Amino acid sequence: MKIDALLSPAEIQTLPRRDLAETTCVVFDILRATSSIITALANGAREIFPAATIEEALALRIKWPDAALGGERHGDKIEGFDLGNSPAEYAQNPPARIITTTTNGTVALRACQGAREVLAGALLNMGALVRRVNAQPPRELLLVCAGTYMDAALEDAYAAGMLCALLADQPRTEKAAICKTVYRQYQNDSRGALEDSLNGQVLVRNRRREDVRWCARESVYDVVGIMKEGAIRREDV
Repeated sequence: MKIDALLSPAEIQTLPRRDLAETTCVVFDILRATSSIITALANGAREIFPAATIEEALALRIKWPDAALGGERHGDKIEGFDLGNSPAEYAQNPPARIITTTTNGTVALRACQGAREVLAGALLNMGALVRRVNAQPPRELLLVCAGTYMDAALEDAYAAGMLCALLADQPRTEKAAICKTVYRQYQNDSRGALEDSLNGQVLVRNRRREDVRWCARESVYDVVGIMKEGAIRREDV
């Protein structure tokens, strides 16, 4: 198994032109899209549909009128939507079906849809990710860091580096090695890494420190989120 990584949204935009037939993609948008997705699945959501745009989310709502609309733009809940992008909103009795759209995370998930398999990754389910990848190792494991707008995000690289470090003795590309180096810089201080990130600082300034703390917890959910036919569903590991 070869481990590779994408560090920026510009790289993610190239994925639809890439042959991913033998690739498992793990998408990280730690603050906060994939953390909210994992929280929702762990607490009872049946399926989550990531939409690349608000317009697509609204169109899916017509198809599934029972679904809740969730997500964010510029960090805030979208006007007229039922839920925002805080994981705490999905922690107790989340809707069974959720349609979500976020600035970076759902775009990254959708860009990977040609892959052999697509997993939603978070610190919250890191142990489950390791077990799942070791149980069904692909030819290539691609760690997709969703980033912030068009820039790389420290927290996503940190999480990707943690997974890389926990999958010992696997060949890796230079970009995967960069992620691992970011992880080693912080090692066991996940909260410190997230609070040092630009996204973490913005959330703290906007009185969302608890979201940062929530997303910094490691391996609290023994579930993975697997995207198939446009929907992310739970698999216990």
